[in-house]
Amino acid sequence: MATTNGNHASEDMIKGLAHVNILVKLQLRHTYFGVLSITIANSRQVPPGTLDQANEFYGNTLGLHSRQVPKLQAGTLAWFDISDSGQQVHVAFGQNETKSSRHPCFKIGSPDALMQLRQRIWEHHERGGEAAPQEQEADKPGTQNSGSQGVEFPSRFFARDYAGNRLEFSL
Repeated sequence: MATTNGNHASEDMIKGLAHVNILVKLQLRHTYFGVLSITIANSRQVPPGTLDQANEFYGNTLGLHSRQVPKLQAGTLAWFDISDSGQQVHVAFGQNETKSSRHPCFKIGSPDALMQLRQRIWEHHERGGEAAPQEQEADKPGTQNSGSQGVEFPSRFFARDYAGNRLEFSL
């Protein structure tokens, strides 16, 4: 599905989740339509009052599609669809563990899309602002990624969102 998010008009770069690496509760719910919803407790939580920043980073920078949340939870969380995969990222208020290595890994559709997304995240980091990836926490294009190195790892890069959540993006 082609979309316009902020200043970016593009095909969906993020195609799904490659994996989720957390030590806390992971809820997987299957519906009759095969939709998979992922809620990552403590790893995807953000400070109260920052839903605009969540929408800017996850919607505009990453290109995920914002979706309506239940009326009783409006203003307390944000939901995003990952392309048309049936997978979602739920961003909720709460405390986050500083510099945690736990993270979701977003599966990117092609090497070119991986490079484009890395550049887009880096540009948001350089531009700054309340929703920008945290200082020194986005892998600069053209440099080695900040993860473990070895032939068994796919092409990938890392960044932390504005709330400090570590994110991995890989083929």
